[in-house]
Amino acid sequence: MEKNLNRHLSPIWTHLTEILMERGEGVYLFDRNGKRYLDFTSGIGVTSTGHCHPRVVEAIQRQAGELIFGQMNVVLTRPVFDLIGELLQIVPPALDTFFFANSGAEAVEGAVKLAKQATGRPNVIVFHGSFHGRTHLTMAMTTSKTVYRTRYQPLVPGIFVAPYPYAFYYGWNEERTLEFCLRELRRLLKSQTAPDETACIIVEPVLGEGGYVVPPRGFLTALREICDEHGILLIADEIQSGFGRTGKHFAIEHEAVVPDIMTMAKGIASGVPISCVAYKSALSERWLKGSHGGTFGGNALACAAAAATIRVIREERLAENAAARGEQLLEGLRVIQKESGRIAEVRGRGLMVATEFAGDGEPDEAAAKAASQAAAQEGLLLLTCGTFNNVVRWIPPLVVTEEQIAEGLSLFRKALQRL
Repeated sequence: MEKNLNRHLSPIWTHLTEILMERGEGVYLFDRNGKRYLDFTSGIGVTSTGHCHPRVVEAIQRQAGELIFGQMNVVLTRPVFDLIGELLQIVPPALDTFFFANSGAEAVEGAVKLAKQATGRPNVIVFHGSFHGRTHLTMAMTTSKTVYRTRYQPLVPGIFVAPYPYAFYYGWNEERTLEFCLRELRRLLKSQTAPDETACIIVEPVLGEGGYVVPPRGFLTALREICDEHGILLIADEIQSGFGRTGKHFAIEHEAVVPDIMTMAKGIASGVPISCVAYKSALSERWLKGSHGGTFGGNALACAAAAATIRVIREERLAENAAARGEQLLEGLRVIQKESGRIAEVRGRGLMVATEFAGDGEPDEAAAKAASQAAAQEGLLLLTCGTFNNVVRWIPPLVVTEEQIAEGLSLFRKALQRL
């Protein structure tokens, strides 16, 4: 039946595989024949607590029997405040006001609209390799691949692009890369968008779709200083890096930097669609009431799932587990790197890890894609990313164990031997 109906599914989606999965449990997915796959994609970083964590499932089931939806413009619901209470325990204390939406792109749209109204300025600075969404505004802010923008242009104006400190790409050490990127950012403020017409700088504290790039230490601190100097708002896009993924609740914490606005989605609710904009309450005075909203934002069922997810992450110490398992994963991948000769760099933070494929100084997209496909044949699901699509990214659920990381490394080694 599914084969007959598959032709009615829009072909706009790309697919790592066309395996029909029946169920998920923890870090595993199971197809209709019972074959088990180690899911190190986490649905692109979404299933942070693994598939069908019992505490999250119970929260969803309980809430579904009480109230699925109460529209935010009409009524308030208990799960919204339950979620706010959980968020207040993990976000930087200065970010004490929350707006809820459904997707990461919606959160970014809301954050930029807030920044524009709060500052009275029109322009936005993003970074090379960024991914902020696929809506018309966020497409203009996304620079990781041209496919996200092809034949949709012209896009929203007022978006300016600065270099992200991607040391491996530039072929420099981190110190030189950091110096270059900050110098270019300051030049951009002198040559393309003046500070008094720049509403915000939005940054992924770890670059996501652009290649899982960890910036040199000092980059985020410098952005905070530049924003403070010019009255520009700093937005941290934590949609892929948040909720324990990098070994802390949010990646911005690795430099103890507090943004003015932070966007969150993906891992917030273990697979139920919800996103959030957290911001400093003083900005509310300049965000015109009724000028932004949405039908499903603050959905009771999604809020219940998100609150349960945050409790699991905190109480089961999943951020700490991500840090430990990330070190194990990096160490194991560096051993495989030496064995294979195909992997040019292994990098990452927590369970946000990249293996970049290159040869003779050039990106090797074919090798990365082949490695991902071979891994799937071995029962290990991995996605690629990067502007040149030559990076295999590792995003295991935060509940992954030492034994499961070892299993994933073993399967990846076998996959590379197929190439």
